[in-house]
Amino acid sequence: MNLNSRQRFLKTMRLDAPDHAPLFREGIRDEVVEEWRQQGLAGEEALDEMFTFDQRQEVALDLEPRQDLIQLANLKDGLERLRDDLDDPARLPEGWQENVHGWRERQHVLMLMVHEGFFLSLGVGDWKTFARAMYLLADRPEFVRQSMLIFGAASARMVEIFLKEVEIDAAVFSEPIGGNHGSLVSPETYASFVLPSYDPILDALRRNGVDTIIFRTYANTRLLVPLVFERGFNCLWAVETDPVAMDYLSLRQEFGNQLRLIGGIDLDVLHQGKDAICHELERVVPPLLAQGGYAPLADGRVRANISFERYVSYRRLLEKMIIS
Repeated sequence: MNLNSRQRFLKTMRLDAPDHAPLFREGIRDEVVEEWRQQGLAGEEALDEMFTFDQRQEVALDLEPRQDLIQLANLKDGLERLRDDLDDPARLPEGWQENVHGWRERQHVLMLMVHEGFFLSLGVGDWKTFARAMYLLADRPEFVRQSMLIFGAASARMVEIFLKEVEIDAAVFSEPIGGNHGSLVSPETYASFVLPSYDPILDALRRNGVDTIIFRTYANTRLLVPLVFERGFNCLWAVETDPVAMDYLSLRQEFGNQLRLIGGIDLDVLHQGKDAICHELERVVPPLLAQGGYAPLADGRVRANISFERYVSYRRLLEKMIIS
């Protein structure tokens, strides 16, 4: 039985038996397409003719504060101002009402990003703002704690509004909180300041029948995975990872297939030629497919230093493994 992209994803994440695992498309930067044109690609649309891609759309709630959080911390009514700022229906995905009918009739996978994570909520965008956020955490911990609770409550309200109109196939919590050597905050800090603020969102998702709740993380956040799994997240999507610390085979051995997985293929092997690509795919993909609950994908956006030839080798080998 041939399934559409949505049916295939839902069956995979529910540990059912799809016709084959989802084959999502990696993010490909515009400059990559231009580079690949010089290497034989007719145009980006030609990739859809060359390969099998399951269709996926991601929309996001707007939880970015319109006032500087550092300045709000110095105001007596700073938390109330933040709460008023976030209590705005316009923060739902742009044009969402116009898209409701199409989303109800869709055959593609629809994911809703419900939170942009701890550091982005604190206004971190570079090392300077990272330092400001860490000083705020040290100097005004209760303000940070209450701010995160406000972000979580605002997201939960918007989730409820959205899900009254449209079913989603997965919720995404984005958490860019890792470096090469580990999480940039301790597990204790994360459990104290961040996870409680996610509870109302998780509750809203469960009440509305959202089965797949994705923790999309970056670099090396291995020490946080047990915490989020215990909290109720059931899918990990690790991006631009440390391939040893975030190895999916090791994670599966620890958590079993109750922790669904998206990604897991080390993008760096695409620099190394066909043999390395084949070895990585054979190491990772078959055992995870056999356990279920897995959507194979390279663990980052494709950049121009990956040749068109090697990308073609990778996708063809992946399709051969997935579609038999």
